Amino acid sequence: MTLEVQNLSKRYGDKAVFSDVSLRVQPGEFIAIMGDSGVGKSTLLNCMAGLDSWDSGRVLLQGQDLGQLNDTALAAVRRQHIGFVFQAFHVLPHLDVAQNVGLPLLLLGTPDPQRVQDMLEAVGLGDMGKRLPQTLSGGQLQRVAIARALVHRPALLLADEPTGNLDPDTATLVMDALLAQTRQHGAALVLVTHSQTATLGADRVIRLETHGHPPSPAPRGARYQPG
Repeated sequence: MTLEVQNLSKRYGDKAVFSDVSLRVQPGEFIAIMGDSGVGKSTLLNCMAGLDSWDSGRVLLQGQDLGQLNDTALAAVRRQHIGFVFQAFHVLPHLDVAQNVGLPLLLLGTPDPQRVQDMLEAVGLGDMGKRLPQTLSGGQLQRVAIARALVHRPALLLADEPTGNLDPDTATLVMDALLAQTRQHGAALVLVTHSQTATLGADRVIRLETHGHPPSPAPRGARYQPG
């Protein structure tokens, strides 16, 4: 599934968050987006998912203009085609791990306990399905979030600073699980990150500049910033 961002601009009041951003994500491609805090990386990612609005430009998912869809249609597109991994995990505390992971399938009307178990095993949590989120570590919670984002086999995965709250060793484990699963299922991955290490394996690294400058390739030799 192809994602196209065409001359996208977003403002809050009289302040430009980003301006004239264009990029194309091919099926199965891994793109990392870097940039300083406040340049609109997370906002851009939210626009790609139709979770936020924009002032001009277009976001096309397999040729479909997300800006022309109402909230109900956008929710249906996300439910079927997009997975989202948040820095803050956003797991539901009253559901156990397996129930959290299986939620996208339940919303699609296709519950599949075996697929949930297979996904948990794939991210190294095969024996934790009955555990509640508050009993897990940060790295385990992020792997729950990855499993939940991928269990319905979306064509596009959007990840917002998925290692930002993790120590370096745990961050490596989480990125390994994320990349292994997206590659296995042929999903395109767009990753927003501050961490140079998290971009390893990316097909392209794009830097979102301040004051609305268009995105540019990030130098591979850029100074490492812990995620």
